[in-house]
Amino acid sequence: MTVPQNKNQASNKTQALDSELLAQFTFLVGDRYALFQEDEKAKFLVEWRDKYEGKSPLILLPGSVEEVSAIVKLAAKTKTVLVPQGGNTGLVGGQLPDQQNCQIVVSLNRMNKIRSVSPTSNSMMLDAGVTLLEAQETADSHDRLFPLSLASEGSCQIGGNVSSNAGGIQVLKYGMMRDLVLGLEVVLPSGEIWQGLTDLRKDNTGYDLKHLFMGAEGTLGIITGATLKLFPNPVERQVGFVGCASLEKLAEFFSYVSGETGSFLVAFEMICRTGIEFVLKHGSQKAEPLEKDFPWYGLIELESTKDGLLEGVMEDVLGGALERGLIEDGVISSSEAQRKKLWALREEMSAMQKPEGGSIKHDVSVPVAAIPEFIHKGNELVERMIPGARPVPFGHFGDGNIHYNISQPVGMDKQSFLDEWEPLSNAVYDLVLGFGGSISAEHGIGVMKRDLLAQKKSSVEMDLMRSIKQSLDPDNIMNPGKVISL
Repeated sequence: MTVPQNKNQASNKTQALDSELLAQFTFLVGDRYALFQEDEKAKFLVEWRDKYEGKSPLILLPGSVEEVSAIVKLAAKTKTVLVPQGGNTGLVGGQLPDQQNCQIVVSLNRMNKIRSVSPTSNSMMLDAGVTLLEAQETADSHDRLFPLSLASEGSCQIGGNVSSNAGGIQVLKYGMMRDLVLGLEVVLPSGEIWQGLTDLRKDNTGYDLKHLFMGAEGTLGIITGATLKLFPNPVERQVGFVGCASLEKLAEFFSYVSGETGSFLVAFEMICRTGIEFVLKHGSQKAEPLEKDFPWYGLIELESTKDGLLEGVMEDVLGGALERGLIEDGVISSSEAQRKKLWALREEMSAMQKPEGGSIKHDVSVPVAAIPEFIHKGNELVERMIPGARPVPFGHFGDGNIHYNISQPVGMDKQSFLDEWEPLSNAVYDLVLGFGGSISAEHGIGVMKRDLLAQKKSSVEMDLMRSIKQSLDPDNIMNPGKVISL
């Protein structure tokens, strides 16, 4: 199990926090919401893949922004390190303390209130601890859509989504979390509360401060509330699932679909045959989606806010693609149940790699036009470095975000395979950058990519980020060792 290490924390305490100080923090939230016992703390200290684990003497669960402010003020006074945490669904170790057992975790679990919903303004204000699923359901109950959609939506929280600038399956139409936020409420490293909760669509008064905290992974402050954009609720949805002979054909199909469907197109996902086999073997779906096997599959979703507008659209698109030789076969959802079954083939992809042994994962992006060449070269690279390893590339083809994952060779020792994570990942990231891509598309930096970020970003960019961190958090008490090192 890999442990997040904060190597550059000379300014932070490394000795154990004394009982008197822990008692002061406990007093701020009450005994019931201060967790000391190992069994109570366990779920806050390990991420779901078991890749990262930390230690903390105390987990605090504040119930209001005022309590968060009091916690941070005490931390600032005593130079105590805090680690903000949402639903603990992150994949890069950004939400966990290190192994020194002197960092206090501040969980936003109890801050889970919907503050207000305005269908007229198409906005919703809520606490940071509201789960993404609750936010979606609240919007739907007001005949509105909150479009962010992730596999972890039942447990991930809005504050974490904002802090990591989450993406998901509908970025193609609605953008990432950064594009869905109107305003934020943030407790700064001083303990002051910045009240930036607004539902204004246009505000041209100086710096747009909210963008500092989106994607900062809790290193600049603790997000306690957000105002989110809502959209008209779709009344029609259709999913098409197609098989393609090559990645090049899939790319041509995407271009064709984009031109034919326009604003109806919500998602365009890519799945490789190996991934489909993993899902059919270990997941909830046991039936082949198409009559024949194909090396590549595309899943597209169309939506409309008016009845009848999608009638015949998907059929015409797939029919035209067949005539042009872009796809080999396809199926169209005929019911909501079938739509969900087709989506399950994509949404279960990450979890279904785990039963196949070790998996080395990459969340990257490249220009859409470069996806076929990137994957071909990536597969050749993997075979040279680890013969027999099984690439499982899948993801959000429409916005260039590929989850380029590699499962261990059949019969290989799992740990021996995982020991190759760093050299293989460095090679993959070099390939990504050669295409003008990004080493992180939607999962963030955390601990996993912190040192790599410093290698890949220019000195100007790194100096700017460090100067912002030092200006807002001069004592480096807010989630140190994540994103950047001071």
